[in-house]
Amino acid sequence: MVKENKKKEEKPKKNDFKAFLKKRAPIYLAIIAMFVIFVIPELTKGDLESSFPELTSEERQVLDILMDYNGPNGSGLTVMDAISNKISEEYPDEKIYDNKKTVVDLTVSKLNDEEYNIVLNFKSYKGELNYDWNVDKSLGKIITNNQDSKHIIDLVNFYD
Repeated sequence: MVKENKKKEEKPKKNDFKAFLKKRAPIYLAIIAMFVIFVIPELTKGDLESSFPELTSEERQVLDILMDYNGPNGSGLTVMDAISNKISEEYPDEKIYDNKKTVVDLTVSKLNDEEYNIVLNFKSYKGELNYDWNVDKSLGKIITNNQDSKHIIDLVNFYD
């Protein structure tokens, strides 16, 4: 009878899963560290479009008409790209959208049934960029109201 009790009291089996994790823990830690260092900053990277406020569907549609405009020849450069490039030129090698002093104001206001006014103000520690357009929703026509917005539309229209 004593022999039977000894067999039952033998050392319990090792947990295979624990051994598996212990053996590979440095590899898993390295993968997690690489994910945190390289992937998460890219996912949380700020850009102009993510700085826009919430808009109604109609306002969003008008804003898309403006930001997706790529000239009379469909040149490939859009208004959104031109504005983003201008901001990148002003602030090279900076994460300007993460800066506390950076403010992006966007207002879309209805002038009449088909015409809207879009004002985009980009403010940072170096200064401001102000853009002002009128957009005709039915025709897709864009009218500039200041020099900065005219410059952006000219860039898009004459881009090769």
